[in-house]
Amino acid sequence: MAFALGRLTAWPRIHGLRTQLADATSAMLHDPLTGMLNRAGLQAAHATLAKTAPAQPIIVALIDLDDFKHINDTHGHGRGDDLLIDVGDRITDIAALHGGAAARLAGDEYAALLPAHTDDLNRIADTLATIISQPIALSADDSPATVTASVGLALVDAGDPFTEVALHHADIAMYHAKRQGRNRHAIYQLGMTMPPAQHRRGPRLRDRRQPTDGATA
Repeated sequence: MAFALGRLTAWPRIHGLRTQLADATSAMLHDPLTGMLNRAGLQAAHATLAKTAPAQPIIVALIDLDDFKHINDTHGHGRGDDLLIDVGDRITDIAALHGGAAARLAGDEYAALLPAHTDDLNRIADTLATIISQPIALSADDSPATVTASVGLALVDAGDPFTEVALHHADIAMYHAKRQGRNRHAIYQLGMTMPPAQHRRGPRLRDRRQPTDGATA
């Protein structure tokens, strides 16, 4: 009887600790601004795919907003954050529609993992670009803002390493899209390499850390 009463007395504390642990785990896997997965969260989603269906083809999309600095300079960083949240919601909706997952990797860079129900990667890229470029009302006092994105896509197997293959191939394609100008997309082809340095923007937040598979970011 005393043991049972002891368990009942301890239950609220145990429940509280479990809730705190769940909240901490969620925070480690999600971006605090947009609520999307962060890089670690997307890597965890990829690991689940790799475990359950390693031979399943997946589409990796890397999405980088064009000239986002202009948004911050024109509307302020608070409005810029609102735009990042809105764009994140749009990308999340598209990923969910395809049964996939989306993340904000850093700054104005997003990524998505989509089961490859189609090999028409151009259509998926066009959908992403079109949805992102729709005007966004940042506030009642401002005229709607419009932002475009450069999109890189890669078709890989779910069992391919996340950092060295899946994300890297999409990254290469995205930089080729950047080289073509604003609001463009590119699809990774075998043998494609990074474009010359003058076509790249320099190191990004996630480039500085260089995490490897199995590490958190």
